[in-house]
Amino acid sequence: MLALPPAPAPAPRRQVLAGTAVAGAAAAMLVGGQLAVWWRFREASPLREGADGLVKDWKPENVKIPEVPSNIMLITLVVLCLMAQFALYSAKRRDRGNTILGLGLVALLGLATLNAQAFVYSQMELPVADGAYSSMFYAITGTFVVLLLAALVFTVVTTFRYLAGRTAEIEIVSSLTLFWYILTGIFIAVWFVIYVTK
Repeated sequence: MLALPPAPAPAPRRQVLAGTAVAGAAAAMLVGGQLAVWWRFREASPLREGADGLVKDWKPENVKIPEVPSNIMLITLVVLCLMAQFALYSAKRRDRGNTILGLGLVALLGLATLNAQAFVYSQMELPVADGAYSSMFYAITGTFVVLLLAALVFTVVTTFRYLAGRTAEIEIVSSLTLFWYILTGIFIAVWFVIYVTK
């Protein structure tokens, strides 16, 4: 009796990567919608006399946004993406030590970004319920902080899975890298609209 050859192995379904892409797209749309409302309120605000002539009466005069920490957050997230890519590169080559090093640096740089955002909050001393500007500022940056915390939890879970010996599962490391790329793109938009154009 003749037997047929075995069927080929099914293609990987990449469910974690697809879920990460969908969650990242949802986060980008959420923050994009918030930034659109911010821009609408800013453009609809009346004009007032300022030091440089007529300016929009959107941001309260006594509010000073520290630009150095916001720029450091941007630079840190770009370097973080490089470290996430390094971790993925090492994971694909089954280099356990460098993968753990890359994931550790990703977590450290993520905590540094969170610390910089907390420093911005402490320096601004802006009350939450002090009008549309402050409410929207905390809503948008608070959403980013929640996304940042989710990315940090994702990094810790990925690191522990990799430490536990699941070195063949590259998909979770690539999903983590994708999520950090999306989060960096979101922050670039937040940085430009909130911290640069004010």
